[in-house]
Amino acid sequence: MAKQWQSTSAACPGGVFMTEEQAGGRCSCTCGRVAATVRGKPILHAMCYCTSCRTAGLAFALKSGAPSVVGSDGGTDLLLYRKDRVGRFTGGELLREHRLTPTSPTRRLVAACCNTPMFLEFTRGHWLSVYAGRVPGNVTPLEVRIMTGDRIDKTPLPNDAPSFATHSGKAMLKLLAAWAAMGFRKPKVEW
Repeated sequence: MAKQWQSTSAACPGGVFMTEEQAGGRCSCTCGRVAATVRGKPILHAMCYCTSCRTAGLAFALKSGAPSVVGSDGGTDLLLYRKDRVGRFTGGELLREHRLTPTSPTRRLVAACCNTPMFLEFTRGHWLSVYAGRVPGNVTPLEVRIMTGDRIDKTPLPNDAPSFATHSGKAMLKLLAAWAAMGFRKPKVEW
């Protein structure tokens, strides 16, 4: 029997129960003790090359047993979901916050049980970025490569998606459209 979770999101009033299959997917840490469900398609599938993603990813890699989130080309593979489409599933008490600076508006959530980076959250935003390696069987094609101007290795990137030195206007419009569909709310993520 499929596991069920109860949504406390305003998008699912009354706490609608859903099965994992209806939810759209499950993301989990390497050992499986921390997991969450994601409903529907991501807003965007992006590869980020910014200095912050690279710095955090390299720090995570130093932890025992941690899977790498920085690819050989220096990019961090991210699936951006509306915050109201991510549901707490299990092991939230094992998540630890990582910020590059104490005042950073961006926090990364790592599963302490196996040192697996799980999510990246811009706390002022309406989306949650899930490290793509945490969603087994993800079939969403890469849509954009952003912040390529921060790359250290300047070898050419594959032509599988448009590349931008900073941010992509189309990606920003997709984020804005998702926010409008949410009624311009910014749900708070609490585990």
